Amino acid sequence: MLRRFLRRPSRRVLGWLSVVPVTVEGIWLLTGCAALETVDYYWQTAAGQFDLLSRARSIHDVIDQSDDVALKLRLQQIERMRVFASRELGLPSNGSYTRYTDLGRPFVTWTVFATPELSLTPRTWCFPIAGCVAYRGYFRESDATSEASRLTADGNDVYIGHVPAYSTLGYFDNPILSSFVRWPETDVARLIFHELAHQLIYVPGDTVFNESYAVTVERAGLERWLAHEHEPELMAQFERTERTRAEFYALVQDARARLAAIYASKASAAQKRKQKEQVFADMQRAYLAAKAKDPGLTGYEGWFSEKPNNARIAALALYTDRVPAFRELLREQGGDLSRFYARVRELGALPKARRDAMLDDYQRRAADAAPASASADRSPPA
Repeated sequence: MLRRFLRRPSRRVLGWLSVVPVTVEGIWLLTGCAALETVDYYWQTAAGQFDLLSRARSIHDVIDQSDDVALKLRLQQIERMRVFASRELGLPSNGSYTRYTDLGRPFVTWTVFATPELSLTPRTWCFPIAGCVAYRGYFRESDATSEASRLTADGNDVYIGHVPAYSTLGYFDNPILSSFVRWPETDVARLIFHELAHQLIYVPGDTVFNESYAVTVERAGLERWLAHEHEPELMAQFERTERTRAEFYALVQDARARLAAIYASKASAAQKRKQKEQVFADMQRAYLAAKAKDPGLTGYEGWFSEKPNNARIAALALYTDRVPAFRELLREQGGDLSRFYARVRELGALPKARRDAMLDDYQRRAADAAPASASADRSPPA
């Protein structure tokens, strides 16, 4: 049945084949090994998605039949989150996150990012409908490792991300997965609001736009969810986490700026390699010093424990680069999410050069407002 289902993939199926995690313009011409490799990639992606859907169970059935009290309580909470997302955040009301799949593994996919050795520009892959994206996702870790090895052999910096969830952009109803269901409440809410945001608005071929917008929605949604649930302790924890994240991003952004200057310079390749290693060494030292002052940064030890490279930096930038611009856009809309979504759609419909110019403007306004925002962040929570 699966083979019959995949024999002639429709545009509906092709649309989500690349959307892993955490997404052609023009005409595709595939020949020889490239065509076979692409078919293999489609097959593993479609088979993995089919497996998730075929094993999904209604959360009501799980709640009624499971002996796992913690799981039952969390599914009930997610059900409330799901209703809140549609009623209060204006996110899609559909079957997503109304079913549960036990994966039997810690992650749903493994995502490969790659950059040239002396560049922060990520490699991209293009797919029908979803456009060009800066990653490839695999349902088997071994497949991701093989792709990473191939890219490394070609001289790239490579990073494999461990993905707990992803969006099919509404083509299918995303199930709740065992890979994230037991996370802390704030992290689960973030994830659900983020992935539903992708279903609401998605611009083919612009990963940074899509992810920065979704990150903005997840934060705004989480703040409102915690206020709705009257959880002042969790709200205070959320605010501490946001400050810690800002410290982490600042460390990485400093390294990224230095690397960009090095790669754009007229230095020789050998000199650039030496300077690159120095930047990463300095970033590690800066992290250790910052962690000594703020124990909250201990949560980023996993990220720093693996040898940093361009791909790790570039992958993080995909999710954070335009967040200040989108937060400023939301602020200028008075926090009204419906007006915010309308404005985001308008931006998404623009040619990319024009869209980026307008986001640059919002980014500058956000920077100008930063001192006032920082003062507000230091105020005690209401």
